[in-house]
Amino acid sequence: MKKVILLAVALLSMGTAFAKNDHVNNASDAYVMNVNLFSLGRTLALEGDQVEAVEYISDKFRMDMYRAGYSKEKVRQERLQQAVSKNLSYMRSVLTRDQYHTYVKLLNATLRNRGLM
Repeated sequence: MKKVILLAVALLSMGTAFAKNDHVNNASDAYVMNVNLFSLGRTLALEGDQVEAVEYISDKFRMDMYRAGYSKEKVRQERLQQAVSKNLSYMRSVLTRDQYHTYVKLLNATLRNRGLM
């Protein structure tokens, strides 16, 4: 389990190491959600079975946000709302109450920082 988490962290770190700049260049870049699962797991104090579920849910959320980012302008906001709503409902079923509240705060801050909310 630790090897999987460390591998995910290494892959995500390599992806960000090669990024050319830290700010968002266009609207679709704001929709790219690369989640550092190691940091998220540490922040939420996830247990073993929760780590796998959160990893799967985060991957689905990343793909939904990617699709929303490359959607036409008319449906982009609707797809964003659907992706966030689906993500929160899945996370609510996996996380404890305290973990869920912390996750909601993190997600809200991320979306605000990217100018999506």
